[in-house]
Amino acid sequence: MIDPVRERQLQELDTVGICTRILYQARSELYVNMHFLDVSLSSLGFEAAWGRNGISTDGAVIFYDPEFLLNLYKKGRVCVNRAYLHMVFHCLFCHMYTRKGRKKELWDLACDIAMEAVIDGLYQKCVHVPQSPLRRETYLRLKRQMEEPEEKNKIQTERLDGRDGIPKQGRTGSKVLTAERIYRALSRMELSERRLGQLQAEFKVDDHDLWEQDENSRQAITRQNQWNDKREKMQTQMETMGSQDESQENESLQDMLQAENRERYDYRQFLRRFSVLKEEIEVDPDSFDPVFYSYGMSLYGNMPLIEPLETKEVFRIEDFVIVIDTSMSCSGELVQRFLEETYDVLSESDTYFRKIRIHILQCDDKVQSDVLIECAEDLKAYMEHFQITGFGGTDFRPAFEYVNELRAKREVDGLRGLIYFTDGKGIYPVQAPVYDAAFVFIEHLYSDESVPAWAMKVVLEEEQLMEISGGDSKRKKDRE
Repeated sequence: MIDPVRERQLQELDTVGICTRILYQARSELYVNMHFLDVSLSSLGFEAAWGRNGISTDGAVIFYDPEFLLNLYKKGRVCVNRAYLHMVFHCLFCHMYTRKGRKKELWDLACDIAMEAVIDGLYQKCVHVPQSPLRRETYLRLKRQMEEPEEKNKIQTERLDGRDGIPKQGRTGSKVLTAERIYRALSRMELSERRLGQLQAEFKVDDHDLWEQDENSRQAITRQNQWNDKREKMQTQMETMGSQDESQENESLQDMLQAENRERYDYRQFLRRFSVLKEEIEVDPDSFDPVFYSYGMSLYGNMPLIEPLETKEVFRIEDFVIVIDTSMSCSGELVQRFLEETYDVLSESDTYFRKIRIHILQCDDKVQSDVLIECAEDLKAYMEHFQITGFGGTDFRPAFEYVNELRAKREVDGLRGLIYFTDGKGIYPVQAPVYDAAFVFIEHLYSDESVPAWAMKVVLEEEQLMEISGGDSKRKKDRE
């Protein structure tokens, strides 16, 4: 007589063996059609998870319910291929490590829509399925949501100075549907519970419960770095080894890779380039040896052989100039976000001196205002009552001439740099200033054709400034 438990175990082993072959078949079929995915496809192992009622990955292993996978395979091999590729893309774009302070429900949906949009844009038979009307409508609505701010900025610029508005570099058509941009668009759309449920049912492929892990753990950071490296290498392989036909077939994926692999500026680190070396009154533990201190105290009772230095040489920001182009096509809210981000950096205790002099200029074709900030409270008060003035033509020269006058009056003796927040469309000085100058642009809203060689350029994403995150919460708490 056969033991029922043993028989059930053998059946489960047979089922797991079949599921493993299904996943290997999906991996092979994807590899045959997309060679650039070879390393990424083989980076995920397989593990059966009975009772999961779905499929998921933690960045290292695909966990699947055998019954769920078999039912998915009965619908067609394409469904399994898409699910496999969907999870690989989640890993490549590090969605499980980049949620941060976003709402989980909306972030999960945004990630699923982003990956399905990429797969739907691939002209590959192994993953092709006809798009449903809801799916097509969702893609169009999201792209329209992303283009609305650009259209508003274009109208504003045409009204103010009669120019064409969005520069040639900004006319890239619809934006790439990255998870971050989709999240912002969904937040603005204020979806009802019913509509949200419809979108989740349409785009959900895998479970994201394994994403809830410590984003700052050593294991998570290691995996994220590994997937980042694979993504960058994959883009290089696609650009250098792919034919023109392959580029057209995988255009949606290439656009997503370019958007994700683009260098992201650490604005805080960039600001520290303008710091100066100076002594501050504080204990310098690096130059203090506690052994001699303790030996003197034990030998003489109350007389240490060496005491810690009361001054310390540190790199910090002292004199600084921020110029706002009031004729730019960026909205006033973007300008305020830029100032808030700069305020956060300059408010760090290890960034600025106890005595600071920050000139915030507003300038179009002439300097409209100059506000001197000498402490963090001044900067916070300025932010609370911030208003844009000017709206004339764009000329960068008056701001530099004004700063040169301040230097001649010795009002900014320690000036190391100037940051100009602008769209780049204006007249630049011919001669380089004696201090560092950086022009900060917003992606899709700038033209850098005329930027002189001596100037530093920083291109920030609109999402970096506008996205509600932990930094916004900190600012609100500070104001309260």
